[in-house]
Order: sequence, then C-alpha cells, then structure tokens
Amino acid sequence: MAAASLSLSMLLLILLTNFHGQVLSLDHDFSYMKSVQNASDLPLEAQYDYIVIGGGTAGCPLAATLSEKYSVLVLERGGAPESYPNVLNAGGFFRNLMEEDNGDTPAQRFTSEDGVDNVRGRVLGGTSMINAGFFSRADGEFLSESGIEWDSNEVEKAYEWVEETIVSRPSLAVWQSAVKEALLDAGVGPDNGFTLNHELGSKVSGSTFDEVGRRHGSVELLNKGDLKNLRVAVHATVERLILSTKTSEPTAIGVIYTDSRGKSHKALVHPKGEVILSAGAIGSPQLLLLSGIGPHSYLSSLHIPLVHSQPNVGKFMADNPRNNINLIIPFPFDPSLVQVVGITRDYFIETFSYSLSFAPSPSPFTLLPPQSSSDLSAATIAEKVARPLSHGSLRLASPAEAKAAPHVRFNYFANPADLSTCVSAMRKIGEMLETKSMDRFKYEDLRGSRGFLFLGPSLPTNQSDDSSMEDFCRSSLTTFWHYHGGCLLGKVVDENFRVMGTNSLRVVDGSTFSSSPGTNPQATLMMLGRYIGLKMLRERI
Repeated sequence: MAAASLSLSMLLLILLTNFHGQVLSLDHDFSYMKSVQNASDLPLEAQYDYIVIGGGTAGCPLAATLSEKYSVLVLERGGAPESYPNVLNAGGFFRNLMEEDNGDTPAQRFTSEDGVDNVRGRVLGGTSMINAGFFSRADGEFLSESGIEWDSNEVEKAYEWVEETIVSRPSLAVWQSAVKEALLDAGVGPDNGFTLNHELGSKVSGSTFDEVGRRHGSVELLNKGDLKNLRVAVHATVERLILSTKTSEPTAIGVIYTDSRGKSHKALVHPKGEVILSAGAIGSPQLLLLSGIGPHSYLSSLHIPLVHSQPNVGKFMADNPRNNINLIIPFPFDPSLVQVVGITRDYFIETFSYSLSFAPSPSPFTLLPPQSSSDLSAATIAEKVARPLSHGSLRLASPAEAKAAPHVRFNYFANPADLSTCVSAMRKIGEMLETKSMDRFKYEDLRGSRGFLFLGPSLPTNQSDDSSMEDFCRSSLTTFWHYHGGCLLGKVVDENFRVMGTNSLRVVDGSTFSSSPGTNPQATLMMLGRYIGLKMLRERI
C-alpha cells in the first residue's frame, strides 16, 4: 500500500505521552540540598570567592570543583529538581516538553524569530534535567578546532569524573535495536558497539537515566564538591553584573540579583575572586548585554550605559537543525529515549519511541488492525545537521528586564550547504525505511499491500528530486535544542574563557562554542565545567 500519514493536527488529539512500566523512584542522591536555599533566605549582601551564574549543565561541575578550595555562590533562576518530579525520571521527559509554561516550570518555552519552538532549562541542573539523557563525548575535530590547547589527559580525567557519577549503559530497547540494524543495513557503519567516544558509524552510547529510569543530571555533580564551601541559591534571577571601571579594563566585582519576592540582593567577590557566567547560550550573552558589555551602537540605542565595547556579544548564534519522520507502529512496545546514533561526517541520526493515547475518533485509524486500542506505539527517526554553517544573532527583548527572554534568530538553512546536508540525511532515512529491519513496522491493508503509517508528513515519494526534498526539509524543520554561540571563543572570550578586555570575568558554557560538540553537547559541557574549574584552582595556587 502507499505510505499513509496522519495529519499533524492529529497531534492535538494526544492526551498523554507516557513510559509504560517505567519506575519512578526517589532514590536519588540529594545530598547537595544541604547547600541549597531559596534566594529570599539569603542575606541582602554577602561576599564569596567565586560567583557562578547558572546552576546548569556546565555550572554545577564548575561550582563543585571550585568549592574544593574556595567559597562559591551559585545563582540559579529555577527551582530545585525535587520540586519538579517529572525531571527525575524518563517518563517525565515528554511531559516537561508539553507542560504549559507558567513562569515556574523546569522547561522554559521560547520561539526563535525563525518561528521554531524551543525550550531551555529553568531548574537546578539546567537542560541536563529536561533532555533525553543521551551521553556521548565530543568528536576530536571539535576539540582540535576550538582554539584551545587541551591537555588530553585532563580532558579524559574530567570526562571520567562526570561519568563515574551519572552515566549508565542502557539496556537496548526493541525499537532502538531495529534502528541500529537499519542504520548498518543502509551503510552507516561500522558497528562500534557500546562506546562513549564519538566514532564514525553506528553505536550505542551512555545515558543519564539508570536501569529503572531515574535521571542523574549535572546537579548530582554538586555532591562531589565541598558542600561546606558551597551555597546554591534557587529562584535567583541575576539582573546585571557589577563592574568596576577604576582600572583601564573593567573588573567584575559582583552581581545584583532578585529573589522570588522581587527583593534585590548584592553578591560580591573577594580579591582574586571571579564572576563566571554559566547561564547558557541564551542567558550568558543576554547578561553581558544587560551589564553594558556588547556592541557600542546597539547598547547606545537601548540607552544601556556602555562599560566595555565588545562587538561580538550576541553574534554567531547557531542551532543544529532537526528534521524527522514519525511512524505509528502496528504493535505495542516499550517506549525508549535516545540510545543509538548513526554518525557520519555531515549528519547524525537518532531515534526515540513513545506511547500515544488519542481521543476516540474512528476516521484516523482506518489503517489500524481491528484488534488495536486507542493506545498506540509511535517512533521518531531524526537527523541532526552536524556542523551548521548558518548563524544568526541575539537581541534583548527588554533593556531592563532579565526575566524577559531575548529575541533569537538562528537563520536555519541560510547557508545552502546546511540544506544540502539535510537532504542527504533524509535520503539516508529513506534508505533505512527500505531495509529488512524496518519491514515489521509496516501496516498491511485489506488488499495485502504493505506500507508505513506516518504521524505528520511522510518523505516525498520521489526522494531523488532535490526540490521536493528541500521543501520537505524547510517545512519539517525543528530543533535538537543544541543551540550555541553568542560568546564565541576567540571573539568574546580567550583560550582561558576570560571575557576579553575585562578582569575577573569568564564565560564557561555552550555560548562559547562555534559548533555543537558531537551528537549531544551535555557530556562536553559537564567535562568543560570540571576542566576549567581545575585550571582555575591551579591558577590560584
């Protein structure tokens, strides 16, 4: 039979997305909560050796490392994970993405000026607490082209420091196994088995979900620090940096932040201390601009007093385009988040499966077998453009309001090479659908003809037609949530992640990356926090 599809409007009929049989356990290590306080309970003014803005994927390992020797304040705008049960288990992944944003949800929604819906973490642990848990190290090309002289032994130790605490080897789900076979049959080889390293071919990688579905995100790395030296303020919104201009180069001496009641607090750093921005690709450039560090003419137009002219703040914003097909499966199986990846030089292919519950409606299910119920299994096969050449910029939504999400444009597919990569990747997915491994996921109609049932658009019938494939890539564009840029290394920060032209101010997060490291950035962001933290400790000595 010809490939059939359900309209995307059918997504509005989804009532629940869940993980059947997934165990919700509260057996997490919440030792770090001894150091966590609501910002409203902190003094109106206090002093620390280091202030880390953003208790996220990079900020938590950085703060834990610095706390081994010095006092550290972490300022996190979101709440603690224990306040949001959905972030603690695999079953909550889709619920977090579907939850309406009320201003205090762990996933903050925003829509880029390209019209693509997106989310960013707003919880202690950052986006590592709302992502799909896939853990894979950076590719060697990312490290070699970063402009940093990495100590390979220290990089290895930093990865291991993270992995020994929060990474598990997943038990491969039925759907994941089938997709891995389809990748190999379609020529995405060799089979690299299980490995955390980035290697061309197909592999199983690590997960931050354990064997019973508990999430172990970046927040648990706080437990590896000295909790006596660590103070973590949640619901703390940093309004701006305090920058002294008494020297030839402005010096970061503290921050102004507000608590959930709107009360203003001041945190200062001791001599030789530093302020470190780890607020992510959206938050870090936003705070630099709010503090008067950015393009002169732009800040002047907003009547923000210029402290340091830095033309590249908020520039070179990029995101990895995601395009995918979604299949309704003719038999039930256990849902799974990302466990398998196919890696080529130009794109990556990943997959996940899930359960859907639909409102009663006979018409959309004419191709379903008679014994099917309203509960269905579905799956997504997605491609990620590995190194997009298109980039855009970030602008402030308000020159005086840190809580207002900035305006971001990524300019997806502005460079024709990115569109060409998408076409190649979607053709590869088309090849995967033709493999024997995928045959059992087809439906059979009354005439005995077999084909896939798509949720949303199917691939073009003529996949050799460039124009049709390009139209598909443009119309099905979405995101992998792997945005980066805004404070690029070599343009805004130096090889030590110091903001160039300033003192005592660094940026340590994905905003410094010119490309996304490998298939998923979280492993490298956590490694980076540990690596730079150790480097800072050595510098103090």
